[in-house]
Amino acid sequence: MSSKIYVGNLPYSVTDSSLRSNFAEFGSVSSARVMMDRETGNSKGFGFVEMVSAEVAQAAITALHGVSVDGRSIVVTLARPREASTESTGYGSGGYTATKRSDIGYGTGGFGGGRY
Repeated sequence: MSSKIYVGNLPYSVTDSSLRSNFAEFGSVSSARVMMDRETGNSKGFGFVEMVSAEVAQAAITALHGVSVDGRSIVVTLARPREASTESTGYGSGGYTATKRSDIGYGTGGFGGGRY
């Protein structure tokens, strides 16, 4: 079973290949990806590494958490699963729903705003 690792506070110079090579010292890496901004193409400063086993992942986490990379102390932890959003605002299959709060909306306090 593979284990996904979150790597945060990365310097913006880190690439997918350099991230992979740093974690490959501890075992086989399935994937390594630095998250990039869609508009600018620059690094967002965090990424994910997937290791082949939980033991190898734990060894990498223990060894690399808090290590200084280009003057930045990186954060290395097990990645948490993505949580499904319970807030359904915006366009969807049921049409447009602005918000579930009753105290906000048009007609409740002035020029298109809510009561604040």
